[in-house]
Amino acid sequence: MFVGHLGELALSGASMATSFASVTGFSLIVGMGSALDTFCGQSFGAKQYHMLGVHKQRAMVVLLLVSIPVAFIWNNTGHILASLGQDSEISAEAGLYAHFMIPSIFAFALLQCHIRFLQAQNNVVPMMITTGFTTLLHTLTCWMLVFKSGLGNKGAALANAISYWINVLLLAIYVRISPSCKKTWTGFSKEALHDVLKFLKLAIPSAIMLCLEIWSFEMMVLLSGLLPNPKLETSVLSISLNTYTVLYMIPLGLSGATSTRVSNELGAGRPQAALLAVYVALFMVAIEGILVATALILGRNFWGYSYSSEEKVVNYVGEMMFLLAGSHFIDSIQSVLSGVVRGSGKQKIGALVNLGAYYLAGIPSGALLAFVYHIGGKAKKATDRVYDSMVPVNAISSS
Repeated sequence: MFVGHLGELALSGASMATSFASVTGFSLIVGMGSALDTFCGQSFGAKQYHMLGVHKQRAMVVLLLVSIPVAFIWNNTGHILASLGQDSEISAEAGLYAHFMIPSIFAFALLQCHIRFLQAQNNVVPMMITTGFTTLLHTLTCWMLVFKSGLGNKGAALANAISYWINVLLLAIYVRISPSCKKTWTGFSKEALHDVLKFLKLAIPSAIMLCLEIWSFEMMVLLSGLLPNPKLETSVLSISLNTYTVLYMIPLGLSGATSTRVSNELGAGRPQAALLAVYVALFMVAIEGILVATALILGRNFWGYSYSSEEKVVNYVGEMMFLLAGSHFIDSIQSVLSGVVRGSGKQKIGALVNLGAYYLAGIPSGALLAFVYHIGGKAKKATDRVYDSMVPVNAISSS
């Protein structure tokens, strides 16, 4: 939001860099980290409490190693985007922004491990408190670095990195001193260096499953840079996706809860209880989808001002809200079903479904409508969920 008030170029550069970082780094880390939903969740259900700490340490080592090549890629973001045919000004601005994002990838990797570790124990209050505190502090930090330090949009990237590291530090302190983690965190162990291949066998399909989904979103932003008036198209689509990401936190929370409940129940040998949890989550997320879609439609003429003061951007964002509303409803259901897949350890199924849904149907449809029928960025958002992932609920019964 702060960057949007620096101008169209600053917003476009930051949006392009954020999309590139999501494709090449954040999605990979989140995907691989989600393997802990299965490992930690089922270990907790089976009352093998000390294994949660071992799984977390193993994931920390792997994800930090993966973050190193990601950092090298981010350091060359500007050149990579320019070679892909993106606007030279936007590419240069994105390269500067991405350079300041590099410290965040290492913190993000550690953060994912702590989140999955606590979530598997149904211990979410500490995460809520630390995230709330970090968010409030982030607002002040971002304002100071963007407007007062002279860094401009680069200050926003640095503020993100600072916030991630603060969040990691707070959660690490909690895990170390909290009595609730006494059984699950017994200190660092050499056991974490064993069975790395076993972790990778689930982490890689987990990453593929999530990356295929996230990449389809971010590819829309990259393709929007090839449309006429790329600054407007990229800015509006990025605002829409940013809004979408914020709203997605609600079904994502339900997805995490579903994954935890399913993995816990399966680990304890209670598949019918896991199935009941899935049905309850689907009912809740359907209600949430209807309420959020209604709010988006009612506030469509005003939401754009939160990101930009330019009328053409605000009006275009208003047009996108109808598409965003329908997309959110469908994606909310898909999110819960993805949680079922993670909790039951069926990530290979999810990866195959996402491959067909997004890359054989969704993206080709979006490109066709945008570049052949010239509907513009709205076409990309409209087709983003036409063939959304639908994972069978009864996948857990075969676990």
